[in-house]
Amino acid sequence: MTLTIRPLVASDEAEWRRLWTAYLVFYESTVSEEVYRSSFARMLSGDDHEFHGLIAEVDGRPVGLVHYLFHRHGWRVENVCYLQDLYADPEVRGQGIGRALIEAVYAAADTAGAPTVYWLTQTFNTTARQLYDRIGVVTPFIKYNRR
Repeated sequence: MTLTIRPLVASDEAEWRRLWTAYLVFYESTVSEEVYRSSFARMLSGDDHEFHGLIAEVDGRPVGLVHYLFHRHGWRVENVCYLQDLYADPEVRGQGIGRALIEAVYAAADTAGAPTVYWLTQTFNTTARQLYDRIGVVTPFIKYNRR
């Protein structure tokens, strides 16, 4: 198995949509066609203040993705990195794809001078949390949304 993590490119759109749709289905969510188009365009924009996307390939076949964003933080001078979406196809889970994608975001954060990478997950995502517990630190924060 040859694993490659690389930046998202325009020719990835169909596979990116497949992977992101599967991610959204896992979280029982959907987005409009406009969100698909705008999200993909933002990740290809090259703007440091927009989302970035990486694709994981095994033997040249896309099997995973990650989206991340650098942003200001009121308690720091430097930006921090928010890892928003992480997904690997079910048939390749347990083979290091998720870890490699997270480590690629860690490397991008290091290059950008962002000392913090953080992400959210749901309590029921027990399989992914086994990985997260090995490569991250769970925090005591509870997320709230506007009513």
